[in-house]
Amino acid sequence: MGKKLERVVTADPLRTLLAKEPELYTRRDLLRAVRELGIENFTFHYVGLEGRISSLRLPLNGLQLAERLLALGERVDGSSLFKGLVDASVSDLYVVPRYSSAFINPFDPKSLDFVCRFVNAEGELATFAPDGILLKSKEQLERESGCELWAMGELEFYLIYPTSLLSELYPVRSQGGYHISEPFLKHRQVLEEIADTVQRVTGALKYAHAEVGHINKLASKNRALHGQEAEQFELEFYPRPIDRAADDLCLARWLVRTIAARHGFLATFTPKLTEEAAGSGLHIHLELRREGRNIMLDEAGQLSSPARQLIGGLLRYVPTLTAFGNTQAASYLRLVPDHEAPTKICWSFSNRSSLVRVPLGWSKGGDLSRVVNPHEEGRYLPAESRQTVELRSPDGSAQIYLLLAGVMTAVKWALNHPQEALEVAQKTEVQGNIFHDPQLAATLTDLPRSCWEGAQYLERDRAFYEEDGLFPPFVIDYVLKALRREDDAHLQERLSTLVGEKRRQEYLEVLQRDLHRS
Repeated sequence: MGKKLERVVTADPLRTLLAKEPELYTRRDLLRAVRELGIENFTFHYVGLEGRISSLRLPLNGLQLAERLLALGERVDGSSLFKGLVDASVSDLYVVPRYSSAFINPFDPKSLDFVCRFVNAEGELATFAPDGILLKSKEQLERESGCELWAMGELEFYLIYPTSLLSELYPVRSQGGYHISEPFLKHRQVLEEIADTVQRVTGALKYAHAEVGHINKLASKNRALHGQEAEQFELEFYPRPIDRAADDLCLARWLVRTIAARHGFLATFTPKLTEEAAGSGLHIHLELRREGRNIMLDEAGQLSSPARQLIGGLLRYVPTLTAFGNTQAASYLRLVPDHEAPTKICWSFSNRSSLVRVPLGWSKGGDLSRVVNPHEEGRYLPAESRQTVELRSPDGSAQIYLLLAGVMTAVKWALNHPQEALEVAQKTEVQGNIFHDPQLAATLTDLPRSCWEGAQYLERDRAFYEEDGLFPPFVIDYVLKALRREDDAHLQERLSTLVGEKRRQEYLEVLQRDLHRS
């Protein structure tokens, strides 16, 4: 482990060559790139039921083949990508490249890569595929409300690597990793490589930094993990149309794992590694847009009625959203008090103890630079609001396309039922840290405490998701079956009866039994 690789940072040659926004790429543009950049292969990427990126490498033997692949895509075995949903007798699907997703593969400069969509034998989007469900929910929301929902993620993960003398000389205290710098930050160069690569591929990275979690010596039954050091990092993105935000997050998880592996490290998005260390969330920020503009604030700079409706929709349906966003038993060992992870259904402003947080959004104060640079004479006027709301319950086990499709469905309900959504938002708003106010916490509804409980909520509300043919019933059945396989209905009660080493060992076994979900 710990193999050194030379880090090379380059601008995206595709964007440099084409000199236009990716949304405007045409087939002619991409064929020009094949010719002028010496492209020898296409690589198609797509996401099946497991939630991880799958890839198909397609050697090119000329522009005629390249044009055909760009126009028609390629066939894949749907029964393998969607086990249990697609029968082997009708298993063929097409994967068709989305031109605006094109990027030069950072690990193979002769490959032009794409995120693909699944298309069925009738030449239509495969609406049982997670990305197809998300696209259909997006179209429904825009058609019925005239609004777009944009999203961005905060992707947290741990890098695990051998300890060294530097680790002993510059240890990091428990829960003390937030925004640390070298020499306490041991692998800044790996984080920078990840950040540069994710930005080059997606064009949407906002920032990358060390997160609060740091484990100086990891305890594990797994000999490959035991005694290793673990640093937690976060990648945050800019808001984009919700389907593209899903693509960004899936690509980023693939890039993080690949770069870590090339350095001989392990990268994991698992919800929690040890009881004491911070878990890895996948917080989702949302903003409503109408006619190309953010509508989260009203003319007075206050949270708008549509934004409050959005919050009400999320809170009404969040117990079922855990079925898509918290998919393993370890997920519910992350959702514990005083670890900046929600346990109660509520919302608040700038409050990390709440399930939905309304973060600072540059809504007041004007040009903040003038506060710290009083000599500045110029004035900066933002073009529009940057206000979002943040859903804090999902974690690294999330099936991202299904999660965001579920979010879209909840928001669609909210905009179609404004009064009911506003009433939910009014009843669930809180002030202050709910973990320090037992009386307040006692009045609030609990989030599900297990995959089993999340499945119960989804079973209860499945008609809501299946309405208008959005979530096919067999997809809901698949999700329910996967959740119930976790067999965690009484896990927390059982753990609470254990003490000492027996409790520690069983806790670790649950946390570390699946390091690569999604």
